[in-house]
Amino acid sequence: MIIDSSLLKEIVTTYGPSSREEKIRNLIANEIKEYVDEIKIDALGNLIAHKKGLGKKIMISSHMDQIGLMAIDIDEKGFIRFTNIGGIKPALLLGQRVRFENGTIGVVYSEKLEEDNKIKVDNLYIDIGTNGREETLNKVKIGDICIFQNEFLESDKVIISPYLDDRIGCYILIETIKNVMKNSNDLYFVFSVQEEVGMRGAKTAAFSIEPDIGLAVDVTSTFDTPKSEKLNVKLFNGAAIKAMDYSLIAHKDIKDALIELAEAKGIKYQIEVLEHGGTDAGAIHMSKSGVKTGAISIPCRYIHSQSEMVSKDDIIMCLELLKAYVE
Repeated sequence: MIIDSSLLKEIVTTYGPSSREEKIRNLIANEIKEYVDEIKIDALGNLIAHKKGLGKKIMISSHMDQIGLMAIDIDEKGFIRFTNIGGIKPALLLGQRVRFENGTIGVVYSEKLEEDNKIKVDNLYIDIGTNGREETLNKVKIGDICIFQNEFLESDKVIISPYLDDRIGCYILIETIKNVMKNSNDLYFVFSVQEEVGMRGAKTAAFSIEPDIGLAVDVTSTFDTPKSEKLNVKLFNGAAIKAMDYSLIAHKDIKDALIELAEAKGIKYQIEVLEHGGTDAGAIHMSKSGVKTGAISIPCRYIHSQSEMVSKDDIIMCLELLKAYVE
């Protein structure tokens, strides 16, 4: 199996922060429309792709939104103050380039501090290279959202880019949709909105679909870097089958089925226990009267940074496991 790097790059670099997912939704819809029976966009903005079958109703969800920064004030010199959309560490923002939806580029920097190690979002501003407030307002308005502007890089073994969380999951769903040869079950592939601000899209999609089984596909942290926590997931160790995170204890039936499939088909896997974080699975499993739910996770170093890193081999293992499961 070969990774389509050009498609993945397009998916990863397309603008689509939480609540502004239109561009990435359109890209995904155009990519999959010939391979599904129906595409629906719900009121919140989720893209729901249906491959009809007569068996159990299975919802597979990856979120298409990105973390970002929202402009909240512009001073007389034209510098933009902001708040975060999703979880962002202020120290990782210093010196980073950002891009607004209209293409305006800026750089994040800090006011002078006595102690640089105590930097907060309140100390930071965005400079788009203008001379005064009115000039800035011609390009950026209060409430506009920007995303990280960094390169998509790859070697023979890894991919490095912002927003692999969770555009890599979206890529895996797209490739699964294209390559599933048979599906006796009724498959609903959901590209969800606003996961980064509370799994909101998955909640409404699950309520609408009423699945028998739920499955999230998202990144997970690795614990293989210097002085990291003593947890199990590592880069290059295969697909991560979730046992638990902060939002979900995976249903035993789903977890066991994924393990049995991986072992039967020779798919490299590892078990994920995460003491923080969550995925769309956290919202799906509590929908209505409850849903049997699990997750397949892609190991990722440096999550929510401008240089997230995933292994190409791990991507392929996740693709093979998801395809086997939905078939």
